[in-house]
Amino acid sequence: MTTEVASGAVVYRVKNHQPEYLLLKSATSDFWGFPKGHVEGNEDLSETALREIREETQLHVTLDTSYHDELHYELPNGNHKEVHLFVSEVPADVTIEKQDIEISDTGWFAVDEAVDRLTYDNLKALMKRADQYIAAKVAAQTD
Repeated sequence: MTTEVASGAVVYRVKNHQPEYLLLKSATSDFWGFPKGHVEGNEDLSETALREIREETQLHVTLDTSYHDELHYELPNGNHKEVHLFVSEVPADVTIEKQDIEISDTGWFAVDEAVDRLTYDNLKALMKRADQYIAAKVAAQTD
């Protein structure tokens, strides 16, 4: 069995003291998820996350690697998938330029909307965990 490793981030912006989360819709399915992709060559997880976010959205971000979450699941092809996600805050007025070949739509969502929009239950659970970390960070910034 082969393990496929991917990395990305829960990208967010703060508007009116509340985080909004960036979700991407796949160009080849109805899948909504986070900016992420496969590790290439000798990249570490942070390098992969930065490259994938840049490729899919044209955003140059800084990762907050003090938050790290993982998902593990089996793929229909029999391979094991390992997904690593960090968090990254971007300016509220940032512009997304989606990679049309892979991404059909993008959107900024409050946490409840993001959870509803995400396709898979493991992503919904991860979104809730990331939001706890991010909401505490945003609250600390506004105190």
